[in-house]
Amino acid sequence: MVELDDVPELVEPVVIAAFEGWNDAGEAASGVIQHLEETWGATPLAALDPDDYYDFQVTRPTVELVDGKTRRISWPTTRMSVAKLPGSDRDVVLIHGIEPNMRWRSFCQDIVGIMLELGVETAVLLGALLADAPHTRPVPVTAASSDTGLTSRLQIEPARYEGPTGVLGVLQDAFATAGLETVSLWAAVPHYVAQPPSPKATLALLRWVEDLLDVSVPMGELPEQARAWERGVNELAEQDTEVAEYVRALEEQKDATELPEASGDAIAREFERYLRRRGGGDPG
Repeated sequence: MVELDDVPELVEPVVIAAFEGWNDAGEAASGVIQHLEETWGATPLAALDPDDYYDFQVTRPTVELVDGKTRRISWPTTRMSVAKLPGSDRDVVLIHGIEPNMRWRSFCQDIVGIMLELGVETAVLLGALLADAPHTRPVPVTAASSDTGLTSRLQIEPARYEGPTGVLGVLQDAFATAGLETVSLWAAVPHYVAQPPSPKATLALLRWVEDLLDVSVPMGELPEQARAWERGVNELAEQDTEVAEYVRALEEQKDATELPEASGDAIAREFERYLRRRGGGDPG
């Protein structure tokens, strides 16, 4: 692992993490980290030793060409970078990795140790799952936390999920045990278009990151990519009557469960976000 001796003291750092694999349907969550790294000009910070956590017959290294000539082995691992939140003195640590094949508890404790050394007190964990969600509607994002104070302050649901979990769930538990305020965000990706990328889900997660951190993130080409993705899925559905009928059924189910009050709340939240991003203050 890269030594942290030369890292400058960070200011109120928050960590945002996502892992490829089981936790990352359509690569929507890892797409957020990649977007933030590029948009915020993040610089490399550290990388975990892959020998400790990966079975290379399952998660294989890849051969890459550098400048079209030199061959280089790229090993599966988890990397960390650091950036400054725009319009703020606050720092953010970005974690982008591949879900490890073994020793999850040690893996998470290594990450927790680094975060504590850096002075991180807040964590945002990003995931994406396949769901019965129509691609024509806004992507549902579930926010949850096991911290009762945090759920009350942010007006989000307490974590109630029971069942199989990925490394993201283990890391959330490790962060909470270490005293970090931790929020998980999960985007629902339509299961019938599971192949990556999923820019519409990535965009939905980014909107939540904006709200949680009270920052404005330049979205670049993501909105147009999301519209192009939706148009492409529409065209595919039109070519298959069974898929088209299934999508219509999902739309009807989705619309039936969304009460007018819920739609009004969604509009109010969007208006409040608009004002915050532009310094408009309290809309009330």
